[in-house]
Amino acid sequence: MVNYPHQVSRKIQSQKRAFPKKEVNFANRGMTFETAINDSNQYYLAHGKAVIHKKPTPVQIVKVDYPKRSRAKIVEAYFRQASTTDYSGVYKGYYIDFEAKETRQKTSMPMKNFHAHQIEHMGQVLAQRGICFVLLHFSTLKETYLLPAAPLIDFYHIDQGTKSMPLEYIRKYGHPIIMGGYPSLPYLDVIEKNLLGGETVEEPKS
Repeated sequence: MVNYPHQVSRKIQSQKRAFPKKEVNFANRGMTFETAINDSNQYYLAHGKAVIHKKPTPVQIVKVDYPKRSRAKIVEAYFRQASTTDYSGVYKGYYIDFEAKETRQKTSMPMKNFHAHQIEHMGQVLAQRGICFVLLHFSTLKETYLLPAAPLIDFYHIDQGTKSMPLEYIRKYGHPIIMGGYPSLPYLDVIEKNLLGGETVEEPKS
């Protein structure tokens, strides 16, 4: 089986049929963080606000089994090249590029989740005056932040990503996002209010 990077595992919630369904929202409908992002991108596309998609991961298939004549199963594959960031697209003529990370930790975001080639890519996007950031979700705290790429790159360069980024640092340089409405993750509101022509289009510190 192929395990794609950055995928968020879906929680399976079993409910007895005898109980009535609860009101649908992000917290109780079993929606994963990645699903919320994809759902929001579909909402933005359908309403003509932005065109943003998850980047496909190039995979080289090595072996395929056919348990049934009408069904194929990939049993061995590898990634052709290292991935950069999760999502890219365009919003009001601006190039949008971002990564999404989730953690169950309550006080920090592990920097081991970020790789050197991703940090380099983000810096290159900023150098071209694109809007680049990361969406960080603390599942235990039910808190989500949009952190511009520049402070992420600065923190990474302190020790080449071996430390965890404190939540206080994220709260200081990031922007909170309230989840649960339509779209599920209204990150374009944060971009419109805080980032257009702002800090994310500046080149990172050398």
